[in-house]
Amino acid sequence: MRLDGVRVLDLSRLLPGPYATQLLADSGAEVVKVEDTDAGDYARSMGPQASRGFGAIFEMVNRGKRSVAIDLKSEDGRNAFYRLVEDADVVLEGFRPGVVDRLGIDYETLSEYNEEVVYCSLTGYGQEGPWADRAGHDLNYVALAGLLDMTRESPDEKPQMPGYPIGDMAGGLFTAFAVVEALLARELGTSGGEHIDIAMADVVASFAQPVAHQALTGDPAEPRPGATPLTGGVPWYDSYETADGKWVTLAALEPQFWQAFCDAVDRDDLVDEHGSSDPDVLEALEDELRDLFRERTRDEWETHLADVDAAFAGVYSPAEMVDHPQFRARGIVERPDDAPSRIGYPARHRTDSETTAETVPAQGEHTRQYLADAGYDDGEIEALLEAGDVR
Repeated sequence: MRLDGVRVLDLSRLLPGPYATQLLADSGAEVVKVEDTDAGDYARSMGPQASRGFGAIFEMVNRGKRSVAIDLKSEDGRNAFYRLVEDADVVLEGFRPGVVDRLGIDYETLSEYNEEVVYCSLTGYGQEGPWADRAGHDLNYVALAGLLDMTRESPDEKPQMPGYPIGDMAGGLFTAFAVVEALLARELGTSGGEHIDIAMADVVASFAQPVAHQALTGDPAEPRPGATPLTGGVPWYDSYETADGKWVTLAALEPQFWQAFCDAVDRDDLVDEHGSSDPDVLEALEDELRDLFRERTRDEWETHLADVDAAFAGVYSPAEMVDHPQFRARGIVERPDDAPSRIGYPARHRTDSETTAETVPAQGEHTRQYLADAGYDDGEIEALLEAGDVR
C-alpha cells in the first residue's frame, strides 16, 4: 500500500516521531516537518555530526522530508499552521500532555479546520494515568515495561541497557502502523478523523507476550531474568564465547535443530539432553557447550555450521552488520554515491516503488512554498517572515 498523495504534518522532534514519519515517507507520504523558528528539531545539532553538517540521527530519520518553521506561540504563526492543516491528512505531535492545548493545536481545535484529519499523539506514558506528565526517555520506558529487568542473567546482576533504544524505535514503528490503520479506516468509510494516543511504554509492554501468562496469573514460574527458555534458562537457546573472544548464538529450541547441531559437532551423546528440566543436566550441558564453542573462532563456526539447519548465528557489531552479505543482498543498507548512506525501508513489495528522495531539509527550507500553497501571497509571506512568525 503506497501512501502517495498523503500529507503528514510532523511536529515531533528527536527520534521516535521522526522515525515514524520516516517510515511513512519511505512509503510515499509527503512529510512536512513543522519546526519552531528558534533551534528547530534538537536532533539537528546533536552529536555525532554527519558529513553534511547535520546531526547523524537527524540525517538518518529525516530524508526526503520538507521543513517549514512556524512560531506556534504567535497568533499569526498559529493561523498559518491552521491553513496548512486544512490540506493535511495527518498531524503527528510528541509534546507532553497539555502542551498542545496551551498552544491551541489540539485535536479538537484542528478538527474544526479539517474534520478528516488523523491526529496522533506520541508520548512516553500516554495522555492519561498517574505517570502521564512525567519526563522520560527510552531507558525509563523499557524499565517500566519490564524489559530492562529481563536483560540480566540473574536478579542479582545489574540490568543491561539494550544496544538500541527499543522504546523509541518500537514507539515510532507502532505509530506508523496506527496512522496507516487510521488512514485505511477513513478510506474504507468506517471512520473519519480521529485522535490516536500512543505511549512508548505501552508499546514495549505489549512485547511481553512471551512471559505474559506467568506475569498475569501469578504462576510460581514467574518470569525472571535468565530463567525462561528465551532468556538464557536453557543451554540450547543461549550465546557462547568463541576462541577469538567473539560470540555466537544457538537457538535450537526445536528437537530437529538440536539434532542437526549435535550431528554437525559429532556429539550424539548430547541429543537426549534436549528438553530436560533437571538443573544438574542443564548446568552440565551449559558447561559442555561453553567448552565446545571455545574450540573455534566465530567465523570458523559460521563456516562450519553455515549449511546446518541448527538455528545458529554469530554475534555482530553494528559496524559489521552494515557490511554483512545478508544485508547487502537484501538491500537494506544503501550507500548511494550522491547522498548519505542509510538503513533503508525494511519491507519489500512485489511491485517496484519509487525510492524516497535522499535530501535532508534545512530548517524552514520549504516555508515559503507551503505558505504559498496555503494561499498566502508574497506580501503576506514577507510580513510573516519579518515579524518572526515564520522562518
